Amino acid sequence: MLPRRLVEYLNYLDVIKGRSSNTVDGYKMDLVLLFRFLKIYRGMCPRNIDFTEIQINDVDDNFIRSINLSELYAFLSFAEKNRKNSTYARARKVASVRSFFKYLSTKAKVLDENPALELETPKIEKRNPIYLTLNESKELLKSVDGTYRHEKRDYCIITLFLNCGLRLSELCSINLSKIKEDTLTVIGKGNKERTVYLNEACLKAISDYILLERNSMEILPEHKDALFISEKKTRISKRTVEVIIDKYLKAAGLDSSKYSPHKLRHTAATLMYKHGNVDIRSLQKILGHESVSTTQIYTHVDDDRLREAVKLNPLNDAKTK
Repeated sequence: MLPRRLVEYLNYLDVIKGRSSNTVDGYKMDLVLLFRFLKIYRGMCPRNIDFTEIQINDVDDNFIRSINLSELYAFLSFAEKNRKNSTYARARKVASVRSFFKYLSTKAKVLDENPALELETPKIEKRNPIYLTLNESKELLKSVDGTYRHEKRDYCIITLFLNCGLRLSELCSINLSKIKEDTLTVIGKGNKERTVYLNEACLKAISDYILLERNSMEILPEHKDALFISEKKTRISKRTVEVIIDKYLKAAGLDSSKYSPHKLRHTAATLMYKHGNVDIRSLQKILGHESVSTTQIYTHVDDDRLREAVKLNPLNDAKTK
């Protein structure tokens, strides 16, 4: 059972702020973790207790008001050292904690002072995206052959990832009613709708899957509009798609521990930037990025252009010596 203030906050995120279920669930997990940590940190439960067994339903307003900044930093230290959280994971926890305490101080009026106001986000080092090369992408598509029961569905899933740069949640949420000629409307990050344009490869893959597989599949009534259907006769889950991608990566002789559905999104963006001459603003719209700064990572991956630029240096002439 969750603390009352946490339930109120999660309802606020869902109903008032319109946050996606993924975002709400993520914040919920972070804040439950915070309260469980604080109960151990303050000696309010045995040290050897199973972390998941720590009850937090008794966390009341007095408990919340007593939380201070040093305890929040202790929580981040715990997340790093005990939970092995990456910088990105800890940064999300900071966002969760800040948002919760801001709600408590400005909306719920539970706090006179916000202890998370000075909580700093861990410095995130910029990393180039991991992606498949053009040849590796072709090998991945070739790995889907007639030996697999749902080859048309699986081929369609991989084709959409590699051509459209969809997020995993976007792919799973695709509805038949949202496909109109060469456009597809998906629910993106923050519950925002965006339009995805389908090229010939995508249109053929969708058509083949619907005609040769989906039309003969048994589907539960409430899932009739879902494009991708699982063995359970329901809309395909994110976990099922992850398993599918892992299977074909291995079949293609690629390192499945290195790649994931999100890396296929990176691949689509990189291929469009490197081979399709897509400008950064257009790429931002295609990927559904709120800020172009997020899209900028794809400008750092074109080693061929950098190599060519160096070759064009006027001093690149052995005879100048």
